[in-house]
Amino acid sequence: PALARLLTERAAAAGGGFSLGLSGGSLVGILARDLPPAASSAEPGRWLLAFCDERLVPPEHPESTAGAYGV
Repeated sequence: PALARLLTERAAAAGGGFSLGLSGGSLVGILARDLPPAASSAEPGRWLLAFCDERLVPPEHPESTAGAYGV
C-alpha cells in the first residue's frame, strides 16, 4: 500500500502527465493488488506506463513482463 500511495502522490504532484517504468517479478502482484484502490481518485489516463525490463518474447510467454501485467 505504501508504494501505491507514493505513486499516486507523485502522479498528482506532477500535474500533467506522469511516466512510470514497470519491471516484472514480484512488483506485478504488488501493483495489481494495491494500485487500483490507491489510484481511484487519480487520473490514470494521463499516466505513461513503460516496461523497463521487457524480454523479446510474445506476451503469452511465461517470461513476458507485458504478459504478466495483462497487456
